[in-house]
Amino acid sequence: MEQKNPIQVADRLFHALELLADTGSIGLMDLSTTLGLNKSTAHRVLNSLIYMGYARQNESDGKYEPTFKIVDMANKIMSKVDVVQTVRPYLRHLMEVTGETVHLVERDGLDAVYIDKVESFNNGIQMVSRIGSRIPLYCSGVGKAMVAQMDAWEAEEIWNSSRIERLTPYTITDYDAFQKELEQTRKRGYALDNEENETGVRCIACSLKDYLGKAKYAFSISAPVSRMDDDRIRVLAGYVLESKEKMAEALRG
Repeated sequence: MEQKNPIQVADRLFHALELLADTGSIGLMDLSTTLGLNKSTAHRVLNSLIYMGYARQNESDGKYEPTFKIVDMANKIMSKVDVVQTVRPYLRHLMEVTGETVHLVERDGLDAVYIDKVESFNNGIQMVSRIGSRIPLYCSGVGKAMVAQMDAWEAEEIWNSSRIERLTPYTITDYDAFQKELEQTRKRGYALDNEENETGVRCIACSLKDYLGKAKYAFSISAPVSRMDDDRIRVLAGYVLESKEKMAEALRG
């Protein structure tokens, strides 16, 4: 049996708001026809949305369109979602199955900021990373994982705005080589840090999108080169990609 909204006026208001969000702009007659309302009822619904600040009438063509109030509400809701708490169980599981240290970062301008870290139980070498510390996007696995998901102009802007330094003998300082790294990252689904930021440490990283679809976060597993040869990278990458799918699903709710 089909359920009906017990408050009919709320049903009409939200259907109208959803239609405005879908169309972006719509006339009174089109809205009333689409929602199956007579013209006067549709007009009252729109006036109610305007009164509450969720819609406005465009003076130039008389059509109705949504305001950004609904976006503001969505932002307030999403600001309550704690990314760290959501993905931490998956970070811990990844550490347990790989035996390696796992990091979670958030993009902040030209850098990635560590917002969580799960240290390996078996790690005899402590990673120099700490929560709150920063790492450049251009020379890190987590950074390249995020930049690879950006438009070409944005990736170039990040490169041109960064202070490109050879932090180790393996740091990429040539833009063409950086572009090739991004292309390989897109093909593989994960990025690599081959001792580019810290000598003796290699990382496998994947990006995570926020609720707007932007690659705002990334996570990685890090290990000394002695435990991270090419063969082991191929094995560990499978765990990283699997974890990415689970985390992305959890963040989508």
